[in-house]
Amino acid sequence: MRNLCRVVFALVASVAVLAPVALVADTAARGLDIYFIDTEGGAATLIVTPAGESILIDSGNPGDRDAHRIAAAAKDAGIGEIDHYITTHWHSDHVGGAAPLSKLLPIKARYGHAIPSPLPEDISAPLVDAWKGLEGEPQFLVAGDTFKFTAVRGVPKVRLKVLAANGLVLGEKEGAPQITTCDDGNKPHDEDTSDNARSLAMLLSYGKFDLFAGGDLTWNVEHKLTCPQKIVPKVDVYLADHHGLDFSNNPTLIAALAPEVAIVNNGPRKGAEPATMKTLLTQLGEIGVFQLHRNVQPDARNTDNARIANADEICGGSYIHLHVDRNGEHYTVAVPSRESLRDYDAR
Repeated sequence: MRNLCRVVFALVASVAVLAPVALVADTAARGLDIYFIDTEGGAATLIVTPAGESILIDSGNPGDRDAHRIAAAAKDAGIGEIDHYITTHWHSDHVGGAAPLSKLLPIKARYGHAIPSPLPEDISAPLVDAWKGLEGEPQFLVAGDTFKFTAVRGVPKVRLKVLAANGLVLGEKEGAPQITTCDDGNKPHDEDTSDNARSLAMLLSYGKFDLFAGGDLTWNVEHKLTCPQKIVPKVDVYLADHHGLDFSNNPTLIAALAPEVAIVNNGPRKGAEPATMKTLLTQLGEIGVFQLHRNVQPDARNTDNARIANADEICGGSYIHLHVDRNGEHYTVAVPSRESLRDYDAR
């Protein structure tokens, strides 16, 4: 790993959106770009492939603010539509921005885990109805599903695989218990009946680079990704589950992933909680932990200022930008609002 911090002079090259063909020339290849968008305690992650194909994981909170922040990041990335929109689960801070965003950018395809019936109290029927009202046929995902993206000649393929969905991890059958027991020091929590436990957990791969994104997955299902079989590989980047809340981010999962970088999509008063931050900072060190917001709570433990995109509680919504080079061998994590950037070798 190259640990030199330097000012970011240019973050993203603007390119035109390419047609969705099976193979495009390598002159279009620009590497893989990921924008972790500030939704102040919600979630929205924009991924742009070397072919200019866009993937949005979650859409933030209801209302116009988060939708406009997603659209602004898309503009910075040089894209004018969302090719694939994935909602990890049906809570308002993850699906609330879908309908407002659709008025700003066309959404071509949409995905989620199976919608529970009848709807439990923690899921908003109007927000689910708004998602159902988007154009195109919805596709419901289960563990083991994979995505196919436009290929670019001469560079690695972008792969996205679902490792957990509907409370089940890869290889489990319907009805499998939420709590598993292994001799690994894990202490299970009470069973989580909320939609958080049914979140999609996904592995994004490009060349040597891997990123794990688990939505709001909670403690017991996180543990099932490591026990009795280790389903998750070691990764380069961990998008901290559930905004960095302590009811998630099971240390057994973080140890199994062994990330070099963690991104915490917290708000000023939500997420980045003490136990999770202690685990991340102990395992990765301050140089590896990035936050979308400074946690302003009295007992907060934050990473170094250079790796916090938004220092003030009232902020402009700055994002964190991760870029993987076209060969999938090296990546950078930039915090534009801090004019800082770090280089890493993908593992």
